[in-house]
Amino acid sequence: MLVRAFLSGAFVLATLVLPGPVAADGAEGEVLFRPCGACHMIGEGAVHRVGPHLNGLFGRPVGGAEGYEYSDDLIAAGEGGAVWSDEMLNQFIASPREVFRRTSMVFRGIRSPEDRAALIGYLRAEGSTVESQNGAEPAAIDPEIAAILDIAGDVAYGAYLSSECTACHRATGGEDIPSIAGTSPSVFIAGIVAYRNGTREHQVMNTLSARLGDEEIAALAAYFETTE
Repeated sequence: MLVRAFLSGAFVLATLVLPGPVAADGAEGEVLFRPCGACHMIGEGAVHRVGPHLNGLFGRPVGGAEGYEYSDDLIAAGEGGAVWSDEMLNQFIASPREVFRRTSMVFRGIRSPEDRAALIGYLRAEGSTVESQNGAEPAAIDPEIAAILDIAGDVAYGAYLSSECTACHRATGGEDIPSIAGTSPSVFIAGIVAYRNGTREHQVMNTLSARLGDEEIAALAAYFETTE
């Protein structure tokens, strides 16, 4: 309880001391959101997918979208009074795992303040003009992701394959590359599939994921779920 209170207080403090983002470009924000769209929905008809929907985000308690299961540190922050604001999002998008160490979101962050401001502006414009879908049933999972989730991943095979991943993704994370230890299979698989089909762009990840078959992705997902 004391740890949760400390974390929550720290996040509330962070929202007070961070500078606000600069003026945003709507078109650029839409482009920047495309990788996010692999897991999140926003706008008309948005519901929870791998990640929570992002309608009504601003002013919402952290970890507070009804019907979505969050990691403990996001729940603790919300219980401590932290809410999503421009400042909190600016910090979170810059480096998610520096803000929430155990978040299951596999995203290394955006360095550019201008890009962060553009994305935040897009989230506000798209998610603040439609009725909130809190509590809605989750959307159907992408068939490609669903097919891999149906495979019983071989943990031992995943451990054998994992060295190529852990060459960059250290257990403790890093400045640019997050830890993937303990990542839920749905999040891990959605991320790899997004790199494999080009929804997310990263030269190394696009190349590596293109070489992975469904059985290998399922095995890696099963293995990393067991790691800490």
